[in-house]
Amino acid sequence: MITVRKHGLLTSTLVALSGVLIALMPLPSRAIERLRMILPLLETEVSFELGQAETAQQLLLANPDLAELDRVGEGAVTRVLEQMLTAPLPDQSVGFLSESAGQPLFEQALLAASELMDVEGLSGPLTGADLRSALKAAYRDDQPNLLGLLRHLPGTTASIDLQALVFYANRLARHQRSAQLLIAAGREEQSVDVALAAELLQRRGWRRMQTSIAAAHRSRPLELVILQPSADANGQLVVISHGLWDEPASFEGWAQWLASRGYTVVLPVHQGSDLAQQQAMLMGDQPPPQADELRLRPLDVTALIDAVAAGDLLPGVGLDTDAVAMVGHSWGATTTLQVAGLRTTDEQLMARCQDPRDPERNLSWLLQCSWLKVASDGSLGDPRIKVAVAVSPPLRLLFDPGSGHELTAKVLLVSGSGDWLVPSGPEAVTPLRNGRPLANGHRLVLASGGGHFNLRAPSAATTAPVLAPLIEAWINQQLQPASSFRFDGGGWGSDRIPLVDVTSQL
Repeated sequence: MITVRKHGLLTSTLVALSGVLIALMPLPSRAIERLRMILPLLETEVSFELGQAETAQQLLLANPDLAELDRVGEGAVTRVLEQMLTAPLPDQSVGFLSESAGQPLFEQALLAASELMDVEGLSGPLTGADLRSALKAAYRDDQPNLLGLLRHLPGTTASIDLQALVFYANRLARHQRSAQLLIAAGREEQSVDVALAAELLQRRGWRRMQTSIAAAHRSRPLELVILQPSADANGQLVVISHGLWDEPASFEGWAQWLASRGYTVVLPVHQGSDLAQQQAMLMGDQPPPQADELRLRPLDVTALIDAVAAGDLLPGVGLDTDAVAMVGHSWGATTTLQVAGLRTTDEQLMARCQDPRDPERNLSWLLQCSWLKVASDGSLGDPRIKVAVAVSPPLRLLFDPGSGHELTAKVLLVSGSGDWLVPSGPEAVTPLRNGRPLANGHRLVLASGGGHFNLRAPSAATTAPVLAPLIEAWINQQLQPASSFRFDGGGWGSDRIPLVDVTSQL
């Protein structure tokens, strides 16, 4: 008999998994016509033609062998088809793929999930953009489910490992559920200061420049983007660190906000793991980012602060280099925690990287585990960093859980409850819930429904960045500038993505 596990959790995460499970393979010339479902526990495969069927019953009618298997299994095949193929995808599917397609880390995640699905008849790589097109076509044909999606994916035959699919889907759902429960149990989302949120759109109170400085640890000059306040400068310096295969432009919205509020903001280009490096890698001109970047990125930050302190960078501006704030996203957030003083270690990396069934394993471990050989060289804290905002950092394996007392900065950790690349459960909730390494006044804010990419702040955005008021409020809270807008005073919420301080619920 075919047995089917009840997995309602699968439906809630299918939007992410449809990308991760399907858009992995190369680009074919025609649409998928045949599906093979692999059932390892039964030591069997179920193959059938998709045809024009739109429901589970129509699939059974078009495939007599499948219908016979369903009869023998007392309707189990029907239940599999209904849950896996014909159940509606979440409403946010198109939006999710629109914001994720083309993002380098998303494209890498697709490759990492190749064990779950195989597609025959391919000649080139299928991208997130291809997946998005197929999904839009499925919605256009009024078939917004996995069956409709498959029909519009190029290829001939798709093979799905059903057991693995359910396992990974449920694990991802568990990782996200802890954040969702905390949000539900916590106080209402933070209020929005409407006047403050509109201020950026009314003011353009900053000057932008690009420059570079010599850095002893780099073979090429360290490139920098700088935003300075046009007036009312408060003498405080903020550093913003980008993530893997990203660039300062993805975070200039934060910098614009902060510069308009008096802060001088410097955004370094981490040349070994930036967007240009990725492009060169895809052209075959450079290898993938080296593990040594774990050490070089923090040195970038220290080098630019040194340059400001010595007067080689921004001379005459009068910035306080003894109390610097730092903000980072994804790998940039990990860099932020390094510079803030958390000690890196290979202990957890050695113990857990080889176990694919680890209950906390997630896609960010692909990056974290690549640091194994250099983890002991990553403790590069800079005591001048007094404030840190870490948005979606991969951190569970890298840092010594007992090193929280070595932090020189107060840390605000921000995570999206819908982040499937760096999920909130293992990478944000657990580190603060256990109090190791992040305790002693550090805070966790969850973005309800926030993903990995929609919390960033591109320079071309026409609306106030979601996290900008929160970032400013936290920095103000610690550095105590003249501004009265501070974290404890509230008003730093978002009218697009609810923000909830869940620290008291841990």
